[in-house]
Amino acid sequence: MTIRLDGELFALVEFQHVNPGKGGAFVRTKLKNLKTGRVVDNRFRAGETIDAVRIERKKFQNLYRDAAGYVFMDQETFEQFTIPEDEIGKGAKFLKVNEEIEILFDGTEIIDIELPVSVELRVSDTVPGVKGDTATGGSKRATLETGTVVQVPLFINEGDLIRVNTRSGEYVERVKAA
Repeated sequence: MTIRLDGELFALVEFQHVNPGKGGAFVRTKLKNLKTGRVVDNRFRAGETIDAVRIERKKFQNLYRDAAGYVFMDQETFEQFTIPEDEIGKGAKFLKVNEEIEILFDGTEIIDIELPVSVELRVSDTVPGVKGDTATGGSKRATLETGTVVQVPLFINEGDLIRVNTRSGEYVERVKAA
């Protein structure tokens, strides 16, 4: 459930109805601010009204990146629009062409952009691995197909497909070719 409180949107994370022996009943809640991600505690008294908000979740396809940002296409209407890179967040640098994401809307306003937790990207440039490198447990820099540079284990070679966490930007594992 999503509510509007003091002009900001919050997702209901947790709630507990409390009926103390003395005084009126109330609901104790934990609310997550959808813009900042901060979780706050709030208490609603019996009879207090809240403004429930209907959030629409739609799938979009990343078409390409230009100077203004990333261009996405609605999968149902084929409408296209641009979202600046800073609105997408740190995970933007891992977005591939044709990658699917979900965008949450309040009417026409974008509330949140949900990127996949991890993506599979091909290593386009790195120094070659040497036999025995896995024993040291070190890491090296690798440039991915999106142009992003991440730290990978020494055994990763150019052309390998790897899984990267979009939230932390860290290497997760090497993906076996199917």
